[in-house]
Amino acid sequence: MKTTILIMLSLTLVLSTKAQSNQKVVKSKVGPDIVAYQKAGSSAQGQNQPKRKRQRRGGRGGSAPGGKRKPTMSDTLRANVYADNTFIMYINGNLVAVDSIEFIPHNVVSVDVLPEYPMTIAVMAKDNADQETGMEYENTNIGDGGFILKIGEKIVSGKHWKAKNFFHGPVNGNVSNPRVLRTPIPTNWQAVGFDDSLWKNAKEYTEEEIGPKAPYFEHDFAEAKWIWSDDLKLDNTVIFRFKIDGPKADFYTGR
Repeated sequence: MKTTILIMLSLTLVLSTKAQSNQKVVKSKVGPDIVAYQKAGSSAQGQNQPKRKRQRRGGRGGSAPGGKRKPTMSDTLRANVYADNTFIMYINGNLVAVDSIEFIPHNVVSVDVLPEYPMTIAVMAKDNADQETGMEYENTNIGDGGFILKIGEKIVSGKHWKAKNFFHGPVNGNVSNPRVLRTPIPTNWQAVGFDDSLWKNAKEYTEEEIGPKAPYFEHDFAEAKWIWSDDLKLDNTVIFRFKIDGPKADFYTGR
């Protein structure tokens, strides 16, 4: 009996070892732009966020410091954002919106924003491109990008924004032997004090060139322009930045 048990245990061990040796090793296709995107998104968990002053809890009878009033929803602005395919957005260094759908269906993200001027908007927008080929749909097609934004009635995307591409491909549109070009993404691209003075202005595109899907037509993007970097099809990861001045808030913002 003992001999039989030992033989069975030995056979099980051999089979287990053989099964493990036959497993395939799958290489990760996560590129540096994806890593930067994920690191930026981790700010939603409280990382790299500006420190705020400690506040006393204010109930209905609480008051804001410095003689300022508490903000209400009437002080907020509605932000509508559409990206082909996905985006992450910061305002004044704070994460305010992340596209919850990475590829399809295309969607519009709408959030309420409490304006604080001067306002620095920083957006990383990404086309759904393979990290090794720059193509999509299992490397059968060259995709295209596109981004549009409207906050309130006066803040709109356009060629007055700054834009820089960080992931290009397939180079020369070569789908037979595709390769990509990358530029390292700055770790502080979303910061208020980031220097984008050497960046080119964004390029505007027509609605016909972008071909937006149904959700776009159901939201207010009046006066906003579709923007991207110079190459709508081959530039896959683009960062936009824009700074706008405005009236100083008479309500307390926590800073």
